[in-house]
Amino acid sequence: MVFIGITGKNCAGKDTIAAYLVKKGFVYYSLSDAIREILKERQIAPTRENLIFYANKLREENGANFFAKKVVEKIDLTKNGVIVSIRNLAEVNELKKLPNFILLIVESEPHLRFERMKKRARDGDPKTFEEFIRLEKMEENNSPTSQQLLEVLKVGDFYISNNTTIEELHYKIDKFLEKIKK
Repeated sequence: MVFIGITGKNCAGKDTIAAYLVKKGFVYYSLSDAIREILKERQIAPTRENLIFYANKLREENGANFFAKKVVEKIDLTKNGVIVSIRNLAEVNELKKLPNFILLIVESEPHLRFERMKKRARDGDPKTFEEFIRLEKMEENNSPTSQQLLEVLKVGDFYISNNTTIEELHYKIDKFLEKIKK
């Protein structure tokens, strides 16, 4: 079995890659879904700002690896898995305890990522590029219990650029899967 963690900046293509891997038999897990579940229980709107704020708060209260532990509890070790929304080094370290864990970084240009965000039209997404960048900066913290996305992006095992077509991205994922099989 292999467990592929996917991280990257907002709308870089993490869920697109995960969806492609699910079609290839991988089971999907999301650290952000764990946050969303808690916000739903507390009747708090899942805006980008709330996700960041409460994720940081919950990490402070329960440990920086809190969300990774919640997801690991759900993982079926008999099936390949894909895990998205990894934004803290302690989360990476917790997930590295899984057998055959690989961290994949997906990268994409900011304006392209903002256009993708507008198309997905998720509740709470920023409406302007300036707001998009402001919220993104909130993920560039180095505090051990905060979003440390810039630090996480430095520790990837593989990197994929996603600035072209979906077909090109699928081709790159297929090549990545060939590499990790070896």
